[in-house]
Amino acid sequence: MTISTLDAIEIESSPNPTTSVIWLHGLGADGNDFVPIVRELDLRDCPPIRFVFPHAPTMPVTINGGYVMRAWYDILGTDLVRREDESGLRKSQAAVEQLITREKARGIPAERIVLAGFSQGCAMTLQTGLRYPEKLAGLLCLSGYLPLNEVVAAERHAANQHTPIFMAHGRGDPVIPIDRAEKSRDMLQAHGYDVEWHEYMMPHSVCAEEIDDIGVWLRRVLG
Repeated sequence: MTISTLDAIEIESSPNPTTSVIWLHGLGADGNDFVPIVRELDLRDCPPIRFVFPHAPTMPVTINGGYVMRAWYDILGTDLVRREDESGLRKSQAAVEQLITREKARGIPAERIVLAGFSQGCAMTLQTGLRYPEKLAGLLCLSGYLPLNEVVAAERHAANQHTPIFMAHGRGDPVIPIDRAEKSRDMLQAHGYDVEWHEYMMPHSVCAEEIDDIGVWLRRVLG
């Protein structure tokens, strides 16, 4: 998988951005999914931001009967721990790393780049961010979980040991139950990561209160 496979929508909060947010969508969606959130965020204290919303590649998804859709990796069954598409996760990790490389080539250092994601995109944010060899500005993790958790301790890179992590989840999420996210949070904290945890009365979605909290967090890590 090369960077050419990851077309992306880009929005700049103002000209000449000095920071970037790479925002990864969930299963079956595309880069358009979170574009509307940009205008809902209060970014008045932030420097100019380039939001990058890449489209995941298309692939057959096992849990959906092999239906071809945009996905960062295959979902083999309802158990998100015992049966994981390790190959797919690692291929998409390489693609996300290439997006970071492209932002760096455009003059934005890694430490001014936030990785963000919803659901599968959240899993990819953690998969990539914890292993990335340069410090990132932050990891924004919405309604997802930590993939390949059994190898995180061996594979994580010290560069992002102290990178702020924002985790948010819906108490009524029927797709990824909140206890799965709580276990991910607990594992990250056990490894010494700085996790800011939020939960909301919502299903597998995003709510207004959450958007407000994301804005506060972005102003802190990018301001």
